[in-house]
Amino acid sequence: MDKLPIEEALPDLLAAMRERGRAVLQAPPGAGKTTRVPLALLEAGLVEGTLVMLEPRRLAARAAAERMAETLGERVGETVGYRIRGEAKVGPQTRIEVVTEGILTRRLQSDPELSGVGTVIFDEIHERSLNADLGLALCLEIAGALREDLRLLAMSATLEAGPVATLMDAPVVTSEGRAYPVETRWLEAPLAKRQRYEDAVADLVAQAVRETDGGVLVFLPGEGEIRNVASRLAGRLPKECHVRPLFGAMEMGDQRAAIRPETQGRKVVLSTSIAETSLTIEDIRVVVDGGKARRARFDPSSGMSRLVTEKVTRAEATQRAGRAGRVAPGVAYRLWTRGEEGALAAHPPAEIEAADLAALALELALWGAAPADLPFLTPPPEGAFREAQALLQMLGALDIQGLVTPHGRSLAGLPLHPRLAHMLAIAGPDAAPLAALLSDRDPLKRAPSDLRLRLEALRDAKRFLAERPHEIRQAALHRIRDEAKRLRKAAPKGAARDLSPGALAALAYPDRIGLRRKGDAPRYILSGGKGAITAADDPLGATRLIVATDLDGDPREARIRQAARLEEVELRELYGDRITWEDVCEWSRRERRVVARQQERFGALVLDDRLWKDVPPDAVAAAMLEGVRELGLKLSPKAERFAARVALARADGHELPDMSEAALMATLEDWLLPFLSGVKSAEEWKRFDLVPALEARLDFPQKQALDAAVPGAFTTPLGRQIPIDYTGEAPEISLRLQEMFGQRIHPTVGGVPLRVTLLSPANRPVQTTTDLPGFWQGSYADVRKDMRARYPKHPWPEDPREEDPTLRVKRRS
Repeated sequence: MDKLPIEEALPDLLAAMRERGRAVLQAPPGAGKTTRVPLALLEAGLVEGTLVMLEPRRLAARAAAERMAETLGERVGETVGYRIRGEAKVGPQTRIEVVTEGILTRRLQSDPELSGVGTVIFDEIHERSLNADLGLALCLEIAGALREDLRLLAMSATLEAGPVATLMDAPVVTSEGRAYPVETRWLEAPLAKRQRYEDAVADLVAQAVRETDGGVLVFLPGEGEIRNVASRLAGRLPKECHVRPLFGAMEMGDQRAAIRPETQGRKVVLSTSIAETSLTIEDIRVVVDGGKARRARFDPSSGMSRLVTEKVTRAEATQRAGRAGRVAPGVAYRLWTRGEEGALAAHPPAEIEAADLAALALELALWGAAPADLPFLTPPPEGAFREAQALLQMLGALDIQGLVTPHGRSLAGLPLHPRLAHMLAIAGPDAAPLAALLSDRDPLKRAPSDLRLRLEALRDAKRFLAERPHEIRQAALHRIRDEAKRLRKAAPKGAARDLSPGALAALAYPDRIGLRRKGDAPRYILSGGKGAITAADDPLGATRLIVATDLDGDPREARIRQAARLEEVELRELYGDRITWEDVCEWSRRERRVVARQQERFGALVLDDRLWKDVPPDAVAAAMLEGVRELGLKLSPKAERFAARVALARADGHELPDMSEAALMATLEDWLLPFLSGVKSAEEWKRFDLVPALEARLDFPQKQALDAAVPGAFTTPLGRQIPIDYTGEAPEISLRLQEMFGQRIHPTVGGVPLRVTLLSPANRPVQTTTDLPGFWQGSYADVRKDMRARYPKHPWPEDPREEDPTLRVKRRS
């Protein structure tokens, strides 16, 4: 075997592991760290018992074990073996076990001392998978409390080894690798918006094949894009080119065909991100980077995860390009322009920052620790972690204190998401096919959402294809069948319930039971409170109750991709203890009135709705208060005058309540609520008199102080009370001119002249003055001349100062 680049770093690494018991190895992709370092530790006598190496992917774990066994001239299962979900090849002589990360977590939970394990290696730690972060945190705690002799090694393919080294308190050993120069070629212009992604990738691959020699590695986000590009390349490449798909869900034989060198011709590998660092494909000299990556994103507000396709980060693009320089100088083609590269993010997020944390929350509860108790590289986000705990409590895995229950312990032992583990634990082996189905890719292409169709295909694919016009993804179907067999064996003994697919799904997704909304559109409200919608032509869209098992995660209204019909009697049998009658008295924004109903509810679902008779008045008033917040106060003129008086008095130093609109709205419960009895709608609110409620805010001494400082009315010479308006620039009154006859002094309030508007007999303004004596002496004569002609029946004396006030017409002579 050719000497690998990692060999030069091995002396320093072995010294660090011998002296410190832990280290961080930094080596670029292709340096040989995955397949050489475990053997070197074993050869140096630094493995007491077994060495366990974690790989983030099953494909990489198998490939690494096979490569190391081949190096030793042995078969897998002798010195080197592997354990992945549903498959294990180990023996009594096995010293190196390559495992996927979930396997280590189960081992830690069942044996916290890791008996018989001397060394744990975390390969590809830079990928920051959630299970790797958890495994490292648990191992560091074990090493600090129980196993000082436990050796720990983290291996990273990037230059970001510093944070890991700090967390582990370990030295960094660096391998420079052996990379040949790689020429980067960008697009000359951005892709046209209308150009299909797969077409653009296929064009770039064809160009790369024409312009270069050697194997070609094409990076695509997922299986669907890989198959689409493969179909578009058919007939476009030279005959000597072999197109090899590579993704995690493939059969092992097909994966080996993509990894091993071609004996004849030229290889074009269409791969997911699995080939970035986890695998080395030795005969690659050209990389075509499609510029996209698929990641799981979790929305804690909706409780939904979704796979999103995003642009690659600069770190990912660098790693991908480096694959072209493994065996000789290479070329990297990028499906973006040089100018667009600056807008790419620097690094992908850690999985713990964006993933569903239900499994993590269960593992921590089983371990008996809170996130803050463990040395995480990145602590889990608080909001997402609380949502995960709430789900586990809903499933009965945690109690109200957040402690793991016996049921939760049994769920942690099943190789499934806690939702599906709960379903399997309650329903027994009969739930295994559905659990396997919901754990994998949809086996049907472009089919309606009904899960029964998938289960039919799973039971009898030939009959299904003969009767149904849907295409089956055969590889996915085979995986699901194999997984179902395994889960049947793992199902707890004694658990068995004859349940429909909808009832089974309701066990796993109690928060995604959907009730059809009124109307023609197939829209649903989910029991967790979110909205969802089926395709317009989906037959399941006419069903009253469904369970949505797969949604696209849209935060506004998620589109249902897979679901099952649920009968109401099944819902009541499963969750009768959670279905309750509630009295609902609330303000309806749509109806603009208080609505009082008695509703039978399961979460956000209203199963029955009846008119609530004899509603307590205080409930109506409280609901109307919400209506007031929406409608606003809208003070009447009388109420505005009262509030203005209070504001003036407060400005003069009197201790009175703040009656500004903002203050009134902020304290509605204190002053308005007792007066809202009988008000139920926007129309009634429009007619409501606020003055009594405002006046009630003042006690008797405050009312006296207000009346003295800012009187509410002016007493006319006839003894009538005229309201004083304080809402303008000056206090103002309006009254008939004849009513002020004989008034020789201008009226004032608080030493300020009133603004007096004198009205004609028809109550139209004829003069506004703040100097009544001046008006009598001056412009009154002109007013008298005009008014005598218009209103001859009313008195218009030459000297109004000598006349008695009146509101009557002149006596007939």
